[in-house]
Amino acid sequence: MPELIPRRRLLVLAICCMSLLIVSLDNTVLNVALPALQRDLDASTSGLQWTIDAYTLVLASLLMLAGSTADRIGRKRVFMAGLVVFTIGSALCSLAPNLDALIAFRMVQAVGGSMLNPVAMSIITNTFTDPRERARAIGVWGGVVGLSMAAGPLVGGLLVESVGWRSIFWVNLPVGLAALLLTLRYVPESRAARARRPDPVGQVLVIALFGALTYSIIAAPTAPASETLLLGSVALAALIALLIYEPRRAEPLIDLRFFRSAPFSGATVIAVSAFAALGGFLFLSTLYLQNVRGLDALHAGLWMLPMATPMFLCAPLSGRLVGTRGPRLSLLIAGTAMTLSAALFALFDAETSNATLILGYAMFGIGFGFVNAPITNTAVSGMPRAQAGVAAAVASTSRQLGQTLGVAVVGAVLAAGVSVSSYQETFVDAAVPGWWILTGCGLMVLIVGAVTSGPWARRTAERTAERLESVEVRDASRVSA
Repeated sequence: MPELIPRRRLLVLAICCMSLLIVSLDNTVLNVALPALQRDLDASTSGLQWTIDAYTLVLASLLMLAGSTADRIGRKRVFMAGLVVFTIGSALCSLAPNLDALIAFRMVQAVGGSMLNPVAMSIITNTFTDPRERARAIGVWGGVVGLSMAAGPLVGGLLVESVGWRSIFWVNLPVGLAALLLTLRYVPESRAARARRPDPVGQVLVIALFGALTYSIIAAPTAPASETLLLGSVALAALIALLIYEPRRAEPLIDLRFFRSAPFSGATVIAVSAFAALGGFLFLSTLYLQNVRGLDALHAGLWMLPMATPMFLCAPLSGRLVGTRGPRLSLLIAGTAMTLSAALFALFDAETSNATLILGYAMFGIGFGFVNAPITNTAVSGMPRAQAGVAAAVASTSRQLGQTLGVAVVGAVLAAGVSVSSYQETFVDAAVPGWWILTGCGLMVLIVGAVTSGPWARRTAERTAERLESVEVRDASRVSA
């Protein structure tokens, strides 16, 4: 891809951020709308879990395929296709007649969404080649996540209260159309120098792994033990098959050599842990504020501002820190703040007091605001630019898998402990195990961040990059010969 002038690079960044905004805003707004959706469609707790997890599950399953496909046939082309499918899926969601249809249309959305964020990150990586400029661009990217968190509860609450939950999907239509037209006009096409071959077997194994694992967790509180065990066995078999099959392929869907880099492996674990915490945190908070405190969607959104505002403010600060001092400080701040926040709810029932509720939300917002930039930067930095789409897709997959598991696990724990007949009285006690799980997620961010951001970890990243580049050069010379 030719070098672009600074103004054009910023415009490309803005267009990519538009795609992130509609995807992130969609999830945030949907969380606020869950109680209204539950009443209108007569959904159970597991039904609410599936409205979120059907999207994140399909997204996680297809992200690596989308990343490698974009590297092969063109990032702009795949990005535009994603915008079209996501916008159509949003329109269908707004027309869903029942819960099953909504879940199915959310899956259509996810097919489009899988072509947006990792491909946009790959476009950014190839547009901003200077490491410091790239770190700042990724900080802006993270700031858009914070913006969606800040705007989502308010926009969602206002729409749900004034128009109804279906209107939350209408927001995506004008933004998606504008992003499509701007991409067509201003984003240059780019692709990897050497095309990667499709890996259908690996793709099927990924879908089987993620699908069986998520379904077994959500169904665990109500399904027979034999069914849960069977699904768990399918997930384990798919994982083992992936570990055996993928290293034998010349161009695998998941290049396991990436994980020889400690920072890359650490970024993957941190992404799963951080986004599991986010998914579980939003799920518990939304249900508590509306179903226990009895707030309407708009006022519930206002109560989430102490969490959303620090996310918005801290994300660009984290990007600058990563650009100037590396990822370590951001990861330590993120892990500490997220751990303390979840522990406050687990130990002291922080949601029952306004002061501790605001404090817990603010600490989580600070922690999550600092975590996104180092994840993304570590995942793509040091990797050959030809592998940027795949590396970014692995990081995005880790995020979506984490959010899927967070909602599934915390929702299952809540469903097992809460009483339908006395929901308001039993909710806080039933949520305590979920808060402890989120505390563990915060600790994982802190510990893994500390271990994988030091000198030893950087040396493993350098060795991995050298090996990958030497293999690419050798393979390219064989092709030319």
